[in-house]
Amino acid sequence: MFSVYAIYNKEADKIYIGQTVNMTERLKQHNNHTFKGYTARFQGKWELIYEESVATRSEALKREKQLKSGNGRLFIRSHIPG
Repeated sequence: MFSVYAIYNKEADKIYIGQTVNMTERLKQHNNHTFKGYTARFQGKWELIYEESVATRSEALKREKQLKSGNGRLFIRSHIPG
């Protein structure tokens, strides 16, 4: 199973959308700045705000692309806590 997820950094007011096979480990990697990409640029803690499971990587990539669209981002923003 693959997880399509959205994480949020309150301090930077930024969202990141991605996919993984191990959500717990991936969130640790984002918070430890293991990746030198987008999430490493921002101070503050990333927190999981949305997650859904799909069966295959191709489904995960398709859903990730949908969530990165305009309507998908509006949907994800609706999951940001108070």
